[in-house]
Amino acid sequence: MNHKDFSYIVVGSGLFGAVIAERIASQLQQKVLVIEKRDHIGGNCHSAIDEETGIEYHTYGTHIFHTGEEKVWQYINRFSSFNTYRHQVLSCYKNKIYQLPINLETINSYYNLNLKPFEVDAFLEKITKGEKSNPVNFEEKAISSIGRELYEAFVRGYTVKQWQIDPKALPAEIFSRLPVRKNYNENYYFDEWQGIPLNGYTHIFNNLLGHPNISVLLNTDFFSIKDTFDKDVTIIYSGPIDRYFDYKFGTLSWRTLHFERKVFPVKDYQGNAVINYPEEGIPYTRIHEPVHLHPERKYNTDKTVVFEEYSLPDNGANPYYPILTEENIKKLRQYKEYAAGFKNLFICGRLGEYKYYDMDKTISNALNLFETRIKEAKRNQ
Repeated sequence: MNHKDFSYIVVGSGLFGAVIAERIASQLQQKVLVIEKRDHIGGNCHSAIDEETGIEYHTYGTHIFHTGEEKVWQYINRFSSFNTYRHQVLSCYKNKIYQLPINLETINSYYNLNLKPFEVDAFLEKITKGEKSNPVNFEEKAISSIGRELYEAFVRGYTVKQWQIDPKALPAEIFSRLPVRKNYNENYYFDEWQGIPLNGYTHIFNNLLGHPNISVLLNTDFFSIKDTFDKDVTIIYSGPIDRYFDYKFGTLSWRTLHFERKVFPVKDYQGNAVINYPEEGIPYTRIHEPVHLHPERKYNTDKTVVFEEYSLPDNGANPYYPILTEENIKKLRQYKEYAAGFKNLFICGRLGEYKYYDMDKTISNALNLFETRIKEAKRNQ
């Protein structure tokens, strides 16, 4: 393969890279080389079949597609149909199951009450009385919203295990992403369009990257071949921004995930796709049971596979979640300012922007980048 045959190099075959590559290949009719360091396409959205049980699972943790953007839904449905799965998350605290996000059932069950929806505001005001009215960090925001008891039961331990830092060191905005509901609605998402790809996530990526103008290199470190590309080639890089610039302004901190696979001789182990374990004494953060993701499938097995999820410091191999401390935000600002001076370079996606994105937002960002910058740059050549 002659690298000089390509005008566009896409680094990373995750959702952002795959969508960008598909747009360039199909809309601009240009040849695209996608470089992937792993041995598979799809990034953290990759899915596979468990050999022992035949159950399809998500290699890097449960991924639920959901969106309120019609253009995103229409686009992704060109590459896969979706089932009708609706996500529900439970939390196991002191051997009792509660609903998450915190809703009226959670509150009533925890406090052994029978509040009505119109009584929730007054109850929350009562249990948060005396807490800080202008919270400046994650813990203060949580306690001022749901009270100290609910915070200690469902949020603090989970957060400590997830991030391995004091919740006071996290920004308040992280808790703002966690809704508190005043009724019995158990749906985790409210977006109009939701589901799991009928044929799994890897099927989507096979279709996205199946255009004849796209070539894919697996098991390839971009930086080992970077110098072989023409200087005028356009690079769309969706890896960690600090790695691209050889950590010029320091290393950005990430958390990663580790999964322990277990098989049980029962058809259903926990009755739900995901159950959280917020207590600090339990080492894992949650348990995934993927058999529940495809209710339309009739798996012919008397076994089920589950995955215990552990949150760990990242060693650079598989970054998941950016740790948005003031120090990291300062470094990120330096990297972005420096990157702006490079021609024909687009650093984007979850890793490139050092920001956690849901899948639909990733697709939306990729489509917008293509329409507003990449297509325009091609037109001006």
